[in-house]
Amino acid sequence: MKEILLSLLAGVIIGLVFKSLKLPLPAPPVLAGIMGIVGIFLGGLIFTQVVKLFS
Repeated sequence: MKEILLSLLAGVIIGLVFKSLKLPLPAPPVLAGIMGIVGIFLGGLIFTQVVKLFS
């Protein structure tokens, strides 16, 4: 839980800094970003299952 809160805090701080400097946010559009994270997670799961299957 501590990691989640620290990640959220870091994201908020970065967002504040970028907006205060009038820079675009360093993040993909919301849905694309979420789907990218889901894809990475699923890829990791698939890899683990394939390794278990062949070993």
